[in-house]
Amino acid sequence: QVQLVESGGGLVQPGGSLRLSCAASGSGFSTYTMAWYRQAPGKQRDVVATITSYGSTNVADSVKGRFTISRVNAKNTVYLQMNSLKPEDTAVYYCQARYFTREYWGQGTQVTVSS
Repeated sequence: QVQLVESGGGLVQPGGSLRLSCAASGSGFSTYTMAWYRQAPGKQRDVVATITSYGSTNVADSVKGRFTISRVNAKNTVYLQMNSLKPEDTAVYYCQARYFTREYWGQGTQVTVSS
């Protein structure tokens, strides 16, 4: 069983930056593929970025060049560095841990980009 707790969300002006953190409890963190998803009001939840247990990363085209995903296995933590934020990045951001058919979700953290 893995429990995930996101933090770091908030209100930021367009062009600003935020770093989201997702702390995992339980064993086996280093074996999980970790991902960040986001869901805006009235829209489906979409993947933003993923990082495998080997450190291979992938980011959605909509955030490529602006967002970076990373992980520190010694801290059981995955990060999402978000730069050059736009109003359309406003959403609840969720952390996911995945291992074969098992997946776990955090409770989400709100990110609002507005002037």
